Order: sequence, then C-alpha cells, then structure tokens
Amino acid sequence: MSEQAGPAVVVDPYSSGALFASALAERGIEVVAVLSSEKPPEAYASSYRPQDYTDPIVFRGDLAEVADRLRPLDPRCVIAGCESGVELTERLAPLVAPWRSNVAELADARRDKWAMAKAVAAAGLPIIPQICTDDADEVRDWLLRAGLTGRDLVIKPPKSASTDGVVKVAGGADWAGVFAANLGRVNQFGEVDDRLLVQQLVTGTEYVIDTFTQDGVHALVDVCRYSKVDNGPYMAVYDTMRWLPETDPAIPALLDYARQVLDAVGVRYGAAHVEIMNTADGPLLIELGARPHGGGQPRFNRVATGDSQIDRTVRSLAGEPVSADYRLVQHQLCVFHIAPSSGTVHGVSALEKVRDLPSHHFSVQNLVEGGPVRATGNLVDSLDFGFAILSHPDAAQVDADHRVVRDLERELVITPTDQPAAIG
Repeated sequence: MSEQAGPAVVVDPYSSGALFASALAERGIEVVAVLSSEKPPEAYASSYRPQDYTDPIVFRGDLAEVADRLRPLDPRCVIAGCESGVELTERLAPLVAPWRSNVAELADARRDKWAMAKAVAAAGLPIIPQICTDDADEVRDWLLRAGLTGRDLVIKPPKSASTDGVVKVAGGADWAGVFAANLGRVNQFGEVDDRLLVQQLVTGTEYVIDTFTQDGVHALVDVCRYSKVDNGPYMAVYDTMRWLPETDPAIPALLDYARQVLDAVGVRYGAAHVEIMNTADGPLLIELGARPHGGGQPRFNRVATGDSQIDRTVRSLAGEPVSADYRLVQHQLCVFHIAPSSGTVHGVSALEKVRDLPSHHFSVQNLVEGGPVRATGNLVDSLDFGFAILSHPDAAQVDADHRVVRDLERELVITPTDQPAAIG
C-alpha cells in the first residue's frame, strides 16, 4: 500500500460522512471535499458543514477534470461520505488513489441494487428472488416463471436509499399499477427511477452489519437489529434499532454471509453497511452501502462500543492498528418517532419528557406546536420527525424507557388537513 501523506478525499461529506472532517483534523489530516452535485440532496442538506472544507471541488460531469485536480494533492484515499457519493467515489478512487480502492470492474455492484444482487448470486450466495426492468410485461412473465403470482411483493428503486420509494404489495394486488405509478419517479437524490426492482417479500429478522475493510480483510465494527412496522400503506417504517452484544448467537452466520457479500461486490477498502434479512432458510442480502452507516450512527456507536467506522477509518489513514472486532459496553436503542397520519400537530410538549428518561442519551424532535406533520412513510420522514437514543448499563431500563417514548407519542393530537404537509 502506498504511504501517501496528503489529504483524505471525501465525496459528499454529508450524513455520517460529515463526521470525517473533525475526526481527521484531530490527527492532523486534511479533508478535501468533492461534491457530486452543486447542492447536497435535500435529505442531506442539513448535515453539510461547508466551513469544514477549503475550496470544495464540484463534479460537473467531467471525471478527468476532477481527477486532474486531485492527483497533485497526493491524496491518501477517496472515500464516500454517504450514499449519494458512492457512484462518483467508485469512479474516482481507481484514478486517484488505487492503493485504497475497490475492484473497479464491480463498481456498479456497489451502488445499483440489481447489479449488486447479480454479483452476489454469481458468487454462489443465496439472494432474494427479484427482477429489475422498466417493462411490466417482463415482470408479469417473471412472476409466472418464479411462481410468485399472488404472493407478497416489494417494489423499489435500484439506486435510492433509506426506504425511499419502497412499496409493499400485499398479495401482489395491482402490482402493475404500483409499478406504473413509481416508474419515472424522481427519488431523493434527484435521479429518475427509470427501472424498478420487483422482489418477493421475505420475512425474518433484519440486521445491519457495519464493517471496515483494509486490504480486503473485513473487520466487524458493530451489529444492530432493526424492528420495522407497517404504518398504514407504508411498509418498512423504522421502529427501533438495537445494538447487539458481540456474543449474540445470530452474529457468526450473519458475519460470514456479509463477508462473502463484500467479497462478491469487490469491497477492498473502507466502511460498509450491509443490511441482511435473517430468514428461516438463512441470511439474504437486502442491500449494501459502500460507505459509513448513515444518520450519524457512528457517533452513537462510540457510546455503545467505544468505537465507530469513522474512528477505524481515521486510524487506518493515520497508519495505526485497526481493530478486528467490537465489544458492547452499553445497552443502546434508537427509537424512531412515528406519525400515524398527516395533518396539524398539537401537544408536542409531551415529547420534552423524553429528555427526562433515565436512559436518555440524545434526542431530537423537529415538530412545532400547531405545525404540519406528515405520516411516517420512510426513514427520511422518521428523521424529519425525530428520534431518541436510549443508552444505559441496564437493558431493562432501556426497554422500559422505550415504552414510555411510545406512550408520549400517543399524547400528540394530529388533526387531518386537506393536503398532507411536509415538515420544514
């Protein structure tokens, strides 16, 4: 590996990627920001800290121009800050920092969920039955061949994130109508969903495996278990995310599968975020993000484990030893607030009591008394509303406080309006 001593290049330093600048600065490492578009996607705009960067480089369609500006800086790496930066990162890194880049020929498999699934299947791993196309007739034929006619389905974009555009189709009812309504939709990154994935709905327990890879060796940073609920017509609304102890019996099989997935899609360096459904027949990949766990998770992970993907990346770039595993030092749960309907909200002061809970570590609620709220349909809605991090040495206290949070939510009064309104 080259011992470049220049800056770290972070593409789209938003969401958890915004944490790189200060963490690297503490080790005397400069960060150069590359932006994949003139402005951050709306979902990430509030996390961007332009004051952390001198003269950010904006990609305007000319990859060579950006690479030519970066090479004289002798950068240590080119890494993605969040999902919107993955595609550009995977194109830039081999040109600018090949000693810390992933397998170039598999770049699409680290961003496009269809290419991802094909790469994982080609490696001999089980995947969720699925098809990706812009042709409803092709979907219909596939459903017949796969024996999925009349079965529960999921329709989603191949290149969005955070459950954006994910639709459950119970019993496959009017899947063609849902397909037609979502084809051509503009997703949260401002991209047109010109194809859609149609998948069999699989059930089980959902986990996220957070890793850090160096020279192709995939080390475990943390494991969290998701709980998701249906909220009216919306599937996969986040309920909670629980940090698991390293001794949890599910982890060995999940980690083995995740490592094989990372190999299959060509991850050789950096943080990754692998979401897996652990079914009765074993683990199945939901999706992989070739970037840190989003939503600021690494700063909360430090509380739960004393470490994070950001910290491991920094130690790697500073030439220091990088841990191979983790240990849970504090029981921790993220509780995502859920609005059951859209309208005007009253009684928001009830949520102030969340901060008085014994396990309260951090919380944010973005509702305004008498202001609008939209029904929670995806992770962006959850983060717009707010969430609470409950952390305590006693797991029972965390669980008790979780129940209190939900009780406090029920004190909110949402009055329907003619048109659902968005926060902010």
